[in-house]
Amino acid sequence: MRSSGAPAPQIRSVHESRAPAAETEARVVLRAAVIEDVDALVTLEDATFVADRITRRSFRNLIGSASALILVAETEGTPHLLGYTALLFRRGTALARLYSIAVAADAAGRGIGRTLLKAAETAAFDRDRILLRLEVREDNERAIRLYRSEGYRPIGRYLDYYADHMPALRFEKILRGEKLFDSGVPYYEQTTDFTCGSCCLMMALARDVSGFELDPVMEIRLWREATTIFMMSGPGGCDPYGLAVTAHEFGLDAEIHVSQAGDLFLEGVRSLEKQKVMALAQEDFRRRALAYAIPTVVEPFTLDLLRAHLCKGGTAIVLVSGYHMFAKKVPHWVLAHGDDGRHIIVHDPWVADERGESIADAAHLPLPYATFDKMARFGKAVLRAAVFLSPRRS
Repeated sequence: MRSSGAPAPQIRSVHESRAPAAETEARVVLRAAVIEDVDALVTLEDATFVADRITRRSFRNLIGSASALILVAETEGTPHLLGYTALLFRRGTALARLYSIAVAADAAGRGIGRTLLKAAETAAFDRDRILLRLEVREDNERAIRLYRSEGYRPIGRYLDYYADHMPALRFEKILRGEKLFDSGVPYYEQTTDFTCGSCCLMMALARDVSGFELDPVMEIRLWREATTIFMMSGPGGCDPYGLAVTAHEFGLDAEIHVSQAGDLFLEGVRSLEKQKVMALAQEDFRRRALAYAIPTVVEPFTLDLLRAHLCKGGTAIVLVSGYHMFAKKVPHWVLAHGDDGRHIIVHDPWVADERGESIADAAHLPLPYATFDKMARFGKAVLRAAVFLSPRRS
């Protein structure tokens, strides 16, 4: 690994594919690098780059590190090294970083760069990473075309990043594996900053209540039905009891799970008047939930409990920290609607347009169990809240 005083990891040249995938796969074998590959890796590195080279010592450290992976491409049946890619895995996160890609000059135009990039994505996903990030020279048009063609989106720019002072562009891609999990729950993007809860409820209703339609008018109506009136300094956010009551009134069975009794979300509200109004609104929701006989469990829901509910075909509106989703410390609701055996599949109604996101970045998100469990709590009180939803029993 590079020392803290050394330049940050960089992405260098990538050769774009010019050959069909089937031909490339028939001639190329991919495997994890071993210590015996160091000589060949250094030779390729020195032949490919004139600056910012990975040293022999660094290659040895990367191969022996549990937080890194080097994949090599070689000609089938021979030890000739065609290229390599290096990945870094940050502990405690769902993030992987593409550290370097190099392709031998005599392998240019055979799609080795694209093959290595796809292999890096698969390796990162297999390690429960859902984001792969990289940096690339701003003048490396071929590499940039490759990344864009593979679904990477720009997320930033570093000035004076390389040894020759060239800026670097930052790209990222959400990893989903080879098969998209589809529970039949449609996706809907919230049209305001404050209707995440009502949008989650809309998506669940659209699958499980016949004739229900998704539109902005219904988005605001459900928000009005489930809101706590105020949330922080802006418009109100949805309350778990309010969401459950509204779901019940619109034809779903609901079950409330909260880690604490009493009023919620008041710690971030300074105005005593707003706190009073919010407390009264929440008391109304609790009374109505009691009148509807909506089950309420006052303890943190467990991942196993959620998985069992999803396995039965249910959905769940789950409170998460917005910090983990879009770097803002605000409460945020997502809809959990599937479980593939390693991930909780969620629809996040918020699409960060300012970061270049699209609906494809927010729908069917596969969150590793540990990552989801960490995200599903909010505030200093570590509030854990969810509304389990099911089709109405006859």
